[in-house]
Amino acid sequence: MSRIRTITSTTGSTATAAVTALFLLTGCGAADMTKQSSPFAGAEGARTVTLSVQSWVGAQANVAVAQYLLEHELGYRVDTVQVDEVPAWDALSQGRVDAILEDWGHPEQEQRYVDDKGTIVRGGKLGVTGHIGWFVPTYFAKQHPDATTYKNLNKYADRLRTAESGGKGQLLDGSPSYVTNDKALVKNLDLDYQVVFAGSEAAQITQIKQFAKERKPFLTYWYSPQWLFEKVPMTEVKLPAYEEGCDADAAKVACAYPHTPLEKYLNADFARHGGEAARFLKNFRWTTDDQNEVSLMIAGEKLSAQEAAEKWADRHESTWRSWLP
Repeated sequence: MSRIRTITSTTGSTATAAVTALFLLTGCGAADMTKQSSPFAGAEGARTVTLSVQSWVGAQANVAVAQYLLEHELGYRVDTVQVDEVPAWDALSQGRVDAILEDWGHPEQEQRYVDDKGTIVRGGKLGVTGHIGWFVPTYFAKQHPDATTYKNLNKYADRLRTAESGGKGQLLDGSPSYVTNDKALVKNLDLDYQVVFAGSEAAQITQIKQFAKERKPFLTYWYSPQWLFEKVPMTEVKLPAYEEGCDADAAKVACAYPHTPLEKYLNADFARHGGEAARFLKNFRWTTDDQNEVSLMIAGEKLSAQEAAEKWADRHESTWRSWLP
């Protein structure tokens, strides 16, 4: 989420019910189960896979489809554990989870666990490119085209002020656990705004939908791919162009977020000994449209994660057949 923008442990026959309940939360308000893990994670020869689930719905869509196919096509039981993005790397390194299916870029963790310790290996591209940015509703952008560049945002600070932002304009963020440069950007770009955290993706979506219902202007940290664009069209605000290394010093960031090809990571032991499951997860690769299709069913149509995964699998057999070992 580089975020932006990475699960709940389940055992026995309760696994599907528990993970479904977790998915319906679709936000960072879900309990952080950082210290928990499946007792089967990393067990050589076990027909159980433990996946890390991030709190945003796009990542949940990945896990829902992977879980459905692992269980129904390959005969595995899938446990899930919810951990925030950085702690998820620790859990993966320790074998408390077997795989992260959507990482938005954590160079420090990659260096420590992949390059130095060798306890985590790259699992290949997910097939989806992620991007974080600042957005205003398109209905506001059409009325005020100059609001789509950061240089003019102070002009609209009064109109974007809320009770939470005090005397400044509000920049709405999701969870503090997401990767965000927004406080530094506001300071370094000399913007008259206050970053306000909704607390979770779900809470942020609720706020955005309420603003849109009332046709109010808003400025929000948001990301693609994300199903909400289908319901609330938004236009990105132009920030200073991203250049390699411009975000290296978190306190001095004054540039846009990069476009990030999302990656999968596997526990090194699992990658070596995980058999069909490990090969399947390495092969798992789909498109932004695929992910959004499942995400919209979960968050927009209120299907359970497994119902959405089953519907997608029924429609796209020619895609997932190639993932099977």
